Amino acid sequence: MAVAETQLYAKVSNKNRSRSTSALLEPLLAKGFPAHIAQKALVATGQKTIEDAAKWLHSHCNDPSLDDPIPQEYALYLCPTGRLHSRLQEFWKESKRQCGKNRAHEVFPHVTLCDFFTCEDQKVELLYDTLKRAGDRFSQCFPPSISLTLHASPSFLGFFIDDIHANVLKEFALAFSSEASALADCHVKPCLKQFHLTLAHKFYPHHQKTLEQLAKCINPREPCQWVAALYSRDMRFVHYQRLRALFQYKPQNIDELMINAGDLIYVDPTHQCDVGEGWVIGTSHRTGCRGFLPENYTEKAHESDTWVKHRRVGVSWVEYVFETASRSSTRTEKEPNVKLNGEAHNPSMSSSVTNVLSLQVIVFSISYLCHVLLQMRGVLVMRHGERVDQVFGKSWLQQCLTADGKYYRADLNFPSSLPKRKDRMKQFENDPPLSCCGIFQSRLIGEALLAQEVTVSYVYSSPALRCVQTAQHVLQGLKLNQKVKIRVEPGMFEWTKWEASKVIPNFMTVAELVEASYDIDTSYRGNFPLSSLVPSESYEDYVSRSSVVIKQIITACPRKGKGVILLVGHGSSLASLTQPLTGLPSRDSGGFAQMVRKIPSLGMCFCEELKEENKWQMVNPPVRTLTHGANAAFNWRNTIVED
Repeated sequence: MAVAETQLYAKVSNKNRSRSTSALLEPLLAKGFPAHIAQKALVATGQKTIEDAAKWLHSHCNDPSLDDPIPQEYALYLCPTGRLHSRLQEFWKESKRQCGKNRAHEVFPHVTLCDFFTCEDQKVELLYDTLKRAGDRFSQCFPPSISLTLHASPSFLGFFIDDIHANVLKEFALAFSSEASALADCHVKPCLKQFHLTLAHKFYPHHQKTLEQLAKCINPREPCQWVAALYSRDMRFVHYQRLRALFQYKPQNIDELMINAGDLIYVDPTHQCDVGEGWVIGTSHRTGCRGFLPENYTEKAHESDTWVKHRRVGVSWVEYVFETASRSSTRTEKEPNVKLNGEAHNPSMSSSVTNVLSLQVIVFSISYLCHVLLQMRGVLVMRHGERVDQVFGKSWLQQCLTADGKYYRADLNFPSSLPKRKDRMKQFENDPPLSCCGIFQSRLIGEALLAQEVTVSYVYSSPALRCVQTAQHVLQGLKLNQKVKIRVEPGMFEWTKWEASKVIPNFMTVAELVEASYDIDTSYRGNFPLSSLVPSESYEDYVSRSSVVIKQIITACPRKGKGVILLVGHGSSLASLTQPLTGLPSRDSGGFAQMVRKIPSLGMCFCEELKEENKWQMVNPPVRTLTHGANAAFNWRNTIVED
């Protein structure tokens, strides 16, 4: 057992506890489930329905930790609802689009009343009683509106709650803490520092101005009901990353994990070092099972996506709703409030609200139109397609050479032929071509770009053959071959420390590439001559080289409407070429290597230029990347006959 898991077990008390038999627990006991497992299922599903708990038990039938007595962790949050919540969600979405993800995006808008604490499964219902008692005590003195003041610093942006209202919330948190200690035997630590609602946290300093401008569009006096609610999480995975499955994956080996689209996966970053390229090892939130899964079948998920909000059918006090009034509107007997979808709604306000929303739509449309018009250039950085040694290993060339040194196609995924080069064919070992699937991938990406009406004005490629071939076939898919020439830029080659041969490969010359019918710009002279590439260069030198190259490329490409500059390089290119362009700081070498390992064939990043600010920002690429499964070599004799 891992040390961390041993420490978790040490937190669990061995004292006998009285076990309540709630209305939800009894039917599960009647089905034959042990009490501790039934209680675990109810807690894991937020005490919602018997059906949810039974479904959880069925999904976790092979969960090796099902009998483990590890409790959940709980937190008490005060969450806004209604129009204020909608405005906050709009800010979340727009800030992520313009400035990228920051720590605040991991969790929904909230004010922390009590941070995470543990509670044994059989005591959880007592927490609900605790919340009801504390809520009843403070329901009459809860402020009619909560004053929010915008506060900004280089690493934090959010609303501070004014002291007079914060004091009431602190007393409420203290009351809940003391009641929980008495009733549920929990050690609850109330939040007694400055109460705040975070908008952005741990963002890049150059994004502060943009984030502040977006935050000023939020009216903190919007009508709002505040809800005190309990959330729980699995304490074993607090420091894990969370991934969401994009596609179903059926295991092909016993150590692989079955996942369905939408599944959430816990991944420990410290356990990924020895995992093969393109794979991760994780634990399914849905089933509790652990195994390997293809990383390109997933995307990053938010921390709170795996949290559970606690609610019971027919019991309103599992979340305590504080009735509040808005400063900007008053309620009279002639203008009664009614409930629509559980939220307060004033019929007399409908017309004005509709007008305001219509105006907001018009303003948004104009802003978006201006945003599009201000885009001058785009830079699409792309990793090359699948290379032959990625499929057949480093000895791929030995598999397809005859005794007299002639090339033949040993597998349909080998290229039909190899381009001619003056030096020995052995040079292909350090400068491998694309596989047939890699050629297909590249052309498919070009066709997708064409379908999206993407205009490519310039193409730059690393001197590696696989990159030149990728650029060529992307242009074919775009129907731009022979119209747009490829500029071979030696400075775009990957970090030379990663070259297994410890020497710079002998790349094909421009003349050889032209003779092989690649559309090469023969008049182009690279910013970095091949002779300037140094074997085993330092990480700092590689970052510096990439920064110089991208700036010189941008300078060399005049603005042509919304033309795209296509850069075909390596997995490392997606970070090393975009970070200096957008002003993002470079990672340390360890983090950089971990990041590059996750980039698949034809992985893409897209940067757009904002002429008004003379800046570049990273946005979604115009097309999605290509995902596909492995297809192992097949020998009919060994499989069909001899088996």
